[in-house]
Formats: sequence, C-alpha cells, structure tokens
Amino acid sequence: MTKLAVYAVSADNSRGRVMHEAPPTGRSDFQRDRDRIIHSSAFRRLEYKTQVFVNHVGDLFRTRLTHSLEVAQIGRSIARNLHLNEDLVETISLAHDLGHTPFGHAGQNALNHCMRDYGGFEHNLQSLRVVDVLEERYAAFNGLNLCYETREGILKHIAKKNVEKLGELGIRFVQNKSPSLEAQLANFSDEIAYNNHDVDDGLRSGLITLDQLQEVSIFSRHLLQVKRKYPAIAERRMVYETIRGMINTLVTDLIQQSIINVENAHVDSLVAVHESPPLIGFSEKIKKEQQQLKSFLYNNLYRHFRVVRMNNKASHIIERLFTAFSSEIRLLPTEYQKKFEHEGHQVIADYIAGMTDRYAIKEYQRLFTIAEN
Repeated sequence: MTKLAVYAVSADNSRGRVMHEAPPTGRSDFQRDRDRIIHSSAFRRLEYKTQVFVNHVGDLFRTRLTHSLEVAQIGRSIARNLHLNEDLVETISLAHDLGHTPFGHAGQNALNHCMRDYGGFEHNLQSLRVVDVLEERYAAFNGLNLCYETREGILKHIAKKNVEKLGELGIRFVQNKSPSLEAQLANFSDEIAYNNHDVDDGLRSGLITLDQLQEVSIFSRHLLQVKRKYPAIAERRMVYETIRGMINTLVTDLIQQSIINVENAHVDSLVAVHESPPLIGFSEKIKKEQQQLKSFLYNNLYRHFRVVRMNNKASHIIERLFTAFSSEIRLLPTEYQKKFEHEGHQVIADYIAGMTDRYAIKEYQRLFTIAEN
C-alpha cells in the first residue's frame, strides 16, 4: 500500500468495532473486514443474483458477484492514486450489494412495496443488517463485527424515518456530514463499473446496438478512436477496447478532479473530510457524459420490453412469496418462524432478500406448483 494521505482512514483514526477485538496479526483491520465479507454466506449468494439479466439467462452476463469484484478492482486503482486506504475501498466495494434482493432492482422495488406498512425495504440498510446481524459465523457476536468506517461506507443513503434506528452511524445523516473519501470513492467506482459493463452486457444480449450507442458522446468518441487505431479489428474486440477506453477516461478524470476538489477545500484531516461537502467526483464535462450514458441505458436497456417482461415476472414472484408467508407463517422455514415472533415482517424481508434468483424461482414453484412426483 502507498503512503496514506493525512485525510485518509487509517488504523490510527478508525472508530473501531462495536465489539472490541484484539488487532489482527499479519493483516490490517480493514483486511480482516474484507476477509470476513468474502467468507460470508451473503457474499457467496451474490454469484446467483441478478445484475441486469436474470441469472439463468446466460453464463457470460454479470452477476452481483462479478459486479462487486469489478467495483473493487476499479476502486483500489483509484484509491492508490489518491493515497487513500485501498483495503477499506475494496472492503466497501465487496460488501455494498450484500443486501440486494433476487432479480435486481425489480426485486428490491417489489419487496419495498410489500413492506410499505412495516417500515419499507432499502437494500443499503439491508446490506448493513446482513453484516451487523444476519450473518451467524462467530461465537462472540452476531454479524461480522466490522469496523465503523466499513459500515459507514456500506450505508450510502437512508430514508429519514430509519435514521434513529442506527445510533452513531445515523448521526451523520442528521448533521449532513460527508462519509470518508474511501466511502465516496467506492460509490463512484460502483457507478463506473455498472454503467460501462451494462453497455457490454447490453450489446452481448442484442438488446442495444452499436448504431444506437452512436448517440452517446463518450461511447462514440472512444469507438472512433479504436476504429482509427485498429481499422480491421473484429467487432467484439472493438467493443472491449471502446469500453476499456471509457473506463480509463472516467478513472483518470475522477482522480484529477478529486485532487483539485481536495486541494480547494484545504482538507488536512479525516475530521475535515466529514465537515466538507463531498469531494470525490467528476469534472463537469464528464459528469454530463456520464448522465447521458445513464439516460441511454435507462431508456434503451433497462426499459427494453424483454427486460420489463422479466422484471414483471420477478415482481410477481416476490409479491406472491411475501403474501404467502404473511398469510401463513408456518410456510417459512422453522428458524424464521421462531424469529417472526420477535421481529415480525422484517424476518420475511430477510428471508426473501437473502434468496438467489434461482432459489426464489424454486421456492415459488414449491409453494404454488403441484408437482407430479
């Protein structure tokens, strides 16, 4: 690891863990957090959770797991250049989607609708719940007992009605303070990863085309550069080179603009980071191009009729499962029935949110299909 900036998170300025533990040997506290996340059940389940395309649609499309790995790789690279804590950025990146439902945002929206009378559902808050409560791996505590800064980074945003439940972790939302630069960076790494890799998956699926993407300035500019440099290149390689160039441009711009922002804010400590407005960000030009790409993906990929049809099926599955479990608690596995007595419908949300795509489909079939055997 490169020498950390004075405003980076370090072992010296960390707020530590809820349950005190002796410092690890041979690794940092944030490396310990990373390792606990990687070994968690929730992390393994990300392999079978939707990014855009439902898991069984194709083997080469991204899942929540491969997406999280790509976010971590991008994040570490940027953190190194900004002299921030690479281990913390990697840890937040790997954990940021642990609370996501099956079937991507369609599943999340459906579960939020189902939970509307019971506090709603937020995937960021659920990710925190996974690492704070739901993982059951250690004798001394529930959850993973992660460092405050890791948990802060996982909780990117939250509804005001839920702030009071979080104690110290929720105070910054009341006081309108910024999280660490590492947390801000992980959030932007997420954006860089999913925008560009959704372009790749969209083209691979045939739901969007190169001709359509010509209207997106950042894509068309990099595509033209590739064609000029490699006029005889095959289309698949041309796409890879274009996306690689886009990511490089975004990463470079984010580094340069963030350095300017930090210098202009005269930040000289982690406390100053919390007191300053968000400092990690793109230049105005790149921010506009990123927004144009987001809008294109929303209108042409995420709202494509084939994706909408699958999302509609996904919502139906989530809603039927929730209704069935709410109507008859004994349909839940035994350990969840016991928890329901104390935690109510949150337990149903925990069970459904923890499902993979294929498990949710199988559970739906088990509840609503009469098999011959």
